[in-house]
Amino acid sequence: MKTKFINGVSSSPSLTLGLLVSENALAVQPDAEPGFKEAPRSEEPDSQMKRKAFLWCKEFLHGAWKSLAEEDFHISIIRWAVLSVPSIHPSIRCRGGLSNMLFLCALPETQKSIADEPRSVLLRLYGAILQMSCNKGESKQSNKENMFQGTEALVLESVMFAILAERELGPKLYGIFPQGRLEQFVPSRKLETSELKDPSLSAEIAQKMARFHGMRMPFNKEPKWLFGTMEKYLNQVLRITFTRDSHVRMFSRLVSFNLLKEMEALKSLLESTSSPVVFCHNDCQEGNILLLNGRENSDRQKLMLIDFEYSSYNYRGFDIGNHFCEWMYDYTYDKFPFFKANLKNYPSKAQQLHFFSSYLLESDSRFENLSEEEQVKVKEEMLVEVNRFALASHFFWGLWSIIQARISTIEFGYMEYAVARFDAYFEQKRRLGK
Repeated sequence: MKTKFINGVSSSPSLTLGLLVSENALAVQPDAEPGFKEAPRSEEPDSQMKRKAFLWCKEFLHGAWKSLAEEDFHISIIRWAVLSVPSIHPSIRCRGGLSNMLFLCALPETQKSIADEPRSVLLRLYGAILQMSCNKGESKQSNKENMFQGTEALVLESVMFAILAERELGPKLYGIFPQGRLEQFVPSRKLETSELKDPSLSAEIAQKMARFHGMRMPFNKEPKWLFGTMEKYLNQVLRITFTRDSHVRMFSRLVSFNLLKEMEALKSLLESTSSPVVFCHNDCQEGNILLLNGRENSDRQKLMLIDFEYSSYNYRGFDIGNHFCEWMYDYTYDKFPFFKANLKNYPSKAQQLHFFSSYLLESDSRFENLSEEEQVKVKEEMLVEVNRFALASHFFWGLWSIIQARISTIEFGYMEYAVARFDAYFEQKRRLGK
C-alpha cells in the first residue's frame, strides 16, 4: 500500500509536519472504521489553474519556455497528494486530510529546445497546507500558532530542498514562489521492500545516506528531534480513548507495557550509546528511494533519496537502524491491514556489515587506510550502535501509529501496525539481551 512516487518527488511538502500535533488534534477525526473512500477528483486542471501554471513556467524557466504560446502549453494532474495531521508516513497511500497538488508541465513535441532547458517539470502547489487552523473548536490563538508552524515548516523545507538540489542529492529546483515550486521531473520508480537486501542497491543506499549525513545544513544542530517528538507523541497517546472493540483490545495491550517507563529506559540506553549527530533523513525506507529510469543496470548512481519531511539533525544510529527496520515491512499488501511484517527479514550481521563498509568508505576518508583489524573494530562498534537505535525506530513509529489510529481516515491498519512495531521492539530487546 505504498504511495506511487512519480518523477522523483514525494507527496509531502513539509519538513516539520510530523511535529504539528496540536492539543486539539486528537479530536479532528473519529475512531474511523476501515474502508473510507476519498471523493473522486478531476484529472484536468481548470482554465484558471492552467493559466497560473503557464505564467509560473514562463517566468521561472528559460530557453523555449520564454517563447511558448499559452495554447501550446501542456499540463496534466499527476495526482492529488494528501496530508493528515500529524503528517502521514510517506509509505502510506493517502485517503484524507489537507490537500496539495502535483502537475506535470511540458513543452509540446513541436517546440524545439534552445539551450539546456528541461522539456518537462513538476509543479507542486501547497494547497491547504497553510490552513492548519481548519480544526473546528480551536481558539484563535491556537489557529494563529498552527498557521505560524505551517508557514515555518514550508520555509525550512524550501531551504532544505534547495540545498539538496544544489548538491545533487535531490531533484533540481527550478523555481519557488509562495504558492508552491517547480521541480525536476525524474522518471523513476520506488524500490520494493524485497530489493533493499540486494547487495548492489544496499551499498548505494549506504553511500547516499553517508553523503546525506555529511551535509552541513543551516538548522538547529542539537539532536532534539527524536525524543522530543516521541515525548509529544507519548503525551498524546496517554490521553487517547478508543471506541471500537478491536482498537480497545489492542490499545489496552500496548499501554500495559508501561510505555512511559519503557521510554525512559530506552532513553537511558541510547544516552550511553556513542552515535555521531549528523543531518539525518529519518525515514529512509523503500518508498523514499527511487530507481532512476535508464540506470537500472548501472553499477552506481542509479538511486535517489526523496521525501525529507522528517529530516533533521539526529543520531546516525537512528537513521541506519530505522532503515534496517524497514526491511521487515511490506506495504504493498492489498487487503486489510494493508501491510505485512516479517521479523526474519531484518538484515543479518553479514548484510549489516556490508552496508557499514559502503557507508564508512563514503563517509570517512581514513577508513580505507585502517588495518583489517581496525576496520572490523569500527564496524563491530556500529553494530552495537545501530541495533540499539533500531529500538527507537520501533518505539517512534509505534507511538505515531497509535495516534494515526485515532485521528486518521486513511484506509490502513494503524493499530495493527502499532502492535507490529512494539512486538518488533520487544523482540529486538530480547536479541540485544536488554
